[in-house]
Formats: sequence, C-alpha cells, structure tokens
Amino acid sequence: MKTKSMTLYDVAKHANVSYQTVSRVINQAEHVSDKTRRKVEAAMQSLNYVPNRVAQQLAGKLSQNIGLVTSNLSLHAPSQIAAAIKSQASKLHFNVMISMIEQPDGDACKSAVNNLLSQRVEGLIVNIPLEDEQVRAITEMCGNVPALFLDVSPDLDIDSITFDATTGTHLAIEHLVKQGHQHIALLNGPQTSVSARLRLEGWQQALAQHQLIAAAQMQGDWSSQSGYLQTLALLGQGVTFTALLVANDQMALGALRALNESGLSVPGQVSVIGYDDTEDSACFIPPLTTIKQDFKALGSASVDRLLEKIHSPNQPMQTTVLPVTLIERKTTAEPGSSTPSPQQLADALAVLARQVARLKSFL
Repeated sequence: MKTKSMTLYDVAKHANVSYQTVSRVINQAEHVSDKTRRKVEAAMQSLNYVPNRVAQQLAGKLSQNIGLVTSNLSLHAPSQIAAAIKSQASKLHFNVMISMIEQPDGDACKSAVNNLLSQRVEGLIVNIPLEDEQVRAITEMCGNVPALFLDVSPDLDIDSITFDATTGTHLAIEHLVKQGHQHIALLNGPQTSVSARLRLEGWQQALAQHQLIAAAQMQGDWSSQSGYLQTLALLGQGVTFTALLVANDQMALGALRALNESGLSVPGQVSVIGYDDTEDSACFIPPLTTIKQDFKALGSASVDRLLEKIHSPNQPMQTTVLPVTLIERKTTAEPGSSTPSPQQLADALAVLARQVARLKSFL
C-alpha cells in the first residue's frame, strides 16, 4: 500500500486501539503507556502511515523544513556534513530537522525517515550507508517526497551525491608507491558501509596495478579508539609494513597514537595516509596527509539539489560524483627515512625556538 492511502483509522485498526489513542501518540500527548505508544508506532511504520502530509499538500504550503537522516554525529565526517547542510539550508531560509541513528541499519533508517515525514518535511537527505534494496525501500516509503542519498553505490539509478572513491584510493596508493613503499597495510571501516567497501576495493585495485598485495588488512568502526586498537593489534602480529592506509581521519588519529606509543616514528618508520580531510586533521601530530572530501561542497550541493526536486518534482534522477584530492602534509616519506630531512630539521628547530621563547617569557 502507498503511504498516501493510509489514514489514522487504518493505524487504529491495525494496532487494535481507538483513533483517539493514535492521535494522542502522534501529538506526543501524555497519559499514553510506553507499550501502547510502541504498538501504535509499529503500526504506523508497518503501514507507512505519514500523518498530516496529505493535508499539507492540499493546503498548497511549504513547511520550509527538510529532513536529514544521519549516522552518529560523534563521528567527524557526518557531523561536518550535517553542519554544511544546515548552513546552506539556512541561507535559503529552510530549516533542517535531524534524526540521528546510533548504529545504522535498514530498519533504523526506515523508522527515522517515517519520523521525519510525520513532521511535514518537504524533502529528505539520507546520509546513512545503505544497500541498493534498502535505498529502493526508503524511496518507496517517501512516496512523492523527494529523497537524496549520500552514502550509496554510485552505480545505483537514484538521486545521489557521492565522492569519487576510485580516484581517492588510487591517489593514496600512487603517492606511497612513488615514494618507494611496497609493504602497505590497510585499516578499513566496517564492511556494512558501502563507502568502506568502495575504499577497500579501490586500494586493492591500485595495489594490483603495481603487482602488490596488502601487507595486512584490519577493520575498525570509524572511531579513533578502533584505529588505536586495530593498529596495536597489527603491530602485535609482527607484520612488516612501512605504510598504513586508513579509511578515515578519525581512525588515523588513533593509529598515530598507537604508533607513537610503540616507539615508531611517523613518517620516519611508518607513513600514514588518512581519508576525509576533516577540519582537525591538519592539527594532528604530525599533521595528517589525507584524501580530501569537500564536505562543505557536498552540503551545498545536497541542499541545492533537494530544493530543485521540491520545486520541480518532475526532474529526472541525477547521480553526481564529486572529486577528491590528495592533501600532502607531514605523515608520509620514503621508507626507512628515519634520518630527518632538512625540512624536518627546520620544523623541529622552529618548534624548539618557540618553546624557548615561551620559557623566556616566564623568567
């Protein structure tokens, strides 16, 4: 059944409660037990019931609200994407209503989408890793409400904006191979994420082009803590590697800590390349060489595309792939270059000079 055909009475019948009870749940009224509330919400999700949406369309008015379904905002990349979306929407006089999912999966995403639709959003941006069938199910749920996806396969015929994972992964491998690295370990994100899978495939393809295979493959959960623990585990295995590719900057931060605690200098003994170029990666110690995904550009493009779909719903679907670049900082060097380069010596002397100047100011 389509969302627009469902009524409050259908939900009441499905949940075996009165329509007044359904109304109280929708309006978040008090004096409704948790058990009853969950039963009504389950019925709404089962029937794809979206309160007030039809009435709003009949009134011919825009709510000036768009919805964003996002991964955990404690992760740097999703939080910066969300900030960019809110910034662009504000410039265009739209509000952004956010529904955050702690552990992304298809059912949690459907629930979040249904919740935002019930709040009269005009369109949805979905920044959750989804498989093709999950994307189709979400699109069906939305009915005539436009939806735009940011973490899906670029080959899927759906409205989406993603980054060029093939170019990003190849840039990292080419940079390391050009420096002379042949023993390259990989620290990837969870394989439930389409972005993580695309990065792993890209790394492996680029390595194969140079007749190389990964020295080791590890998997984290995008957090800095997982990067730290996985790198410690890698070091404990006694694997020989001179470079480490990491699927996001946050895990790279944890990896840098693990290498430092293990007495390995970066980049003297191990080179590290991250992925994302989050705002703080330039402040890591050492500053992180990484693959830049322009989150501000993604935020602006996402809002602009969604508003185009809202105002011109008959536009054809568009699949956009945004470019990426290599940002070279201080975490890569030729393998075995433990002896400081002239530039590294100059940087170290500059740091020492600043420390001496600060000490003199206290004397």
